[in-house]
Amino acid sequence: MIHLTVILTAKNEADVSKIAELLQEQSRLTKQEPGCIRFEVYHSQEDPKLFILNERWESQSALDIHRKARACSEIYFPQVVPLVDRAPHPCDLIQ
Repeated sequence: MIHLTVILTAKNEADVSKIAELLQEQSRLTKQEPGCIRFEVYHSQEDPKLFILNERWESQSALDIHRKARACSEIYFPQVVPLVDRAPHPCDLIQ
């Protein structure tokens, strides 16, 4: 199983609403993909420019397929990533 946490920080506060809308659509599409166990998008209450993606995938191959699917290829990489600073964190589940 693959666990991934991605921290996104909007480069411009004026883009926060747009980023939130795009991430909602990305989440909706991603949850329909084979191999997606969990895909959650969080928006910080403390820092309006901060978003956190919490992902769980059945396998590395499912994650690789996701990165080529519509949610990533049409929304995340071309529309969200240019608006944010991105810090991905592959994780191990301790408990």
